[in-house]
Amino acid sequence: MPLNISVKLPAVDILRKENIFVMDSDRASSQEIRPLKIVILNLMPLKITTETDLIRLLSNSPLQIEIDFMQMESHTSKNTPIEHMTAFYKKFRQVKKQNYDGMIITGAPVEQLDFEEVRYWNELEKIFDWAHTHVTSTLFICWAAQAGLYHYYKIPKYPLPEKMFGVFKHTVNDPLNPIFRGFDDEFFVPHSRHTEIRAEDIRKNPELSILSESPESGVYIVMARNGREFFITGHSEYSVNTLDAEYKRDAAKGLSINIPRNYYRGDNPENAPVVRWKSHANMLFTNWLNYFVYQETPYDLRTIR
Repeated sequence: MPLNISVKLPAVDILRKENIFVMDSDRASSQEIRPLKIVILNLMPLKITTETDLIRLLSNSPLQIEIDFMQMESHTSKNTPIEHMTAFYKKFRQVKKQNYDGMIITGAPVEQLDFEEVRYWNELEKIFDWAHTHVTSTLFICWAAQAGLYHYYKIPKYPLPEKMFGVFKHTVNDPLNPIFRGFDDEFFVPHSRHTEIRAEDIRKNPELSILSESPESGVYIVMARNGREFFITGHSEYSVNTLDAEYKRDAAKGLSINIPRNYYRGDNPENAPVVRWKSHANMLFTNWLNYFVYQETPYDLRTIR
């Protein structure tokens, strides 16, 4: 997908070396079409890594996309240079008068806190309310999925006895839903989280549909408002070495951490990971963009309600 992003964004050079097509803003301006406008609220500590992971998945369709990155005003990132944040990120007050075709809200390493204890929770609730009326379709990833389900639908989260960590097999509950166009009956997704949402809570709410789940890792995709909201508990956007880096980081700190399941060849961390989720991840993002953003969004973004 041609992505209209700053030529100076680090992800551009990284992805070009992977032979992934990324259109910078200079070339995009010469195409006489209206690009899809996507805003990414990046709550992850390693901003550049997450930017690269998401742009990699958004770059696989003939549509042109214009991306804005958003940061929380009530929280300062400690793991990304301030110069990067200033150059590439906007505050909510700078975008709240705009409408967007799509939005992605990432996970965050705060899941073991109660939602109201998160420093930027009040600001995030305002962004959730804004997205409800200013965005055609929103993807909520991992902790953001839990936070969105709690904010909109009062679905609680629960602590797990141990971290859900690894790559797990999932099934499709609604094979006719366009989000699964081209999917196999079973597919794999990375998970990395200390809490969960439960199917029994979701099924009590007729506004919510569980589209996919796993016997090991539980609920994976929940849909609301006919696809205007997708709550995704896993990390399909993760690159091949992300779980490896998390495992080795925590092990080096002496933390109690199990080897990520179904990840290393032979379940041996001395071996390379086995990539099982790349095709699913690409289809998930492409189907979302095509069927729930591009085909549903009005030409005049000001008419989104």
